[in-house]
Amino acid sequence: MSEPALTTVEVDGSPCRVWRKGSGRKLGFLAGFGGLPRWIPFLDALAAERTVIVPSLPGFPGGLGHARLDSHLDWVLAVRHLLEAAELSGEDLAGSSVGASFALEMAAIWPKTVRRLALVAPFGLFDEREPATDPWAQRPDEVGALLCADPENWRRLKEPPPGANSPEWSIEQTRANEAAARAFWPLGDSGIAKRLPYVTTPTLLLWGERDRILPLSYGRRFAAGIGSAAELRVIAGAGHLAELDQPEAVARAVLDWTR
Repeated sequence: MSEPALTTVEVDGSPCRVWRKGSGRKLGFLAGFGGLPRWIPFLDALAAERTVIVPSLPGFPGGLGHARLDSHLDWVLAVRHLLEAAELSGEDLAGSSVGASFALEMAAIWPKTVRRLALVAPFGLFDEREPATDPWAQRPDEVGALLCADPENWRRLKEPPPGANSPEWSIEQTRANEAAARAFWPLGDSGIAKRLPYVTTPTLLLWGERDRILPLSYGRRFAAGIGSAAELRVIAGAGHLAELDQPEAVARAVLDWTR
């Protein structure tokens, strides 16, 4: 697996990493819970057909500046700035989990900035009849089984690479959890339900059949809120971060949708 090209952009005075790999029309990806401390097979599958651009959200691995983002509006504006700096305005956009929620906000508020959306289990809704699982309230050794159908996929994502400074690596992973919490804790409800009717961008919603964070009913609510522009599909053998459990299947769905 060859390494992606690495650049850095500035968002509100703080650096955010941008990975780029492949050729063809641009396709952006915003990572899910925990961020991306390393390049993953899912991204390689996308890069086989597209120029894949992966900007790191503030506070996620590769990004800083989350401590200045105090409200959900702060986050939405920072992500808009990040996507513009990464040259993704007007392009296709994919995302997972917390990243998917921000991608959806872009389409709701600035519809011309996104051509097509492909989203894996977005955050942003809360249903007291079927409460979402709070990933921040779990013991560290339990998180992997909640996020992935196969916890080994989470372990591989978060395993320090050879030669990594162990304290720095751990701090970076903890920072990613804190960043997501600043945007979505405690209930994950960002108020996006009110903005879903404004989404006219063709939107593919992908849901792992074994998602232990967000029930499939949340996917149905997203699809109903968006209306005719949305399509919901279930990914067999996948958990919340379906791109880790079933990278080829999720990549194929994203690529087909964004042709």
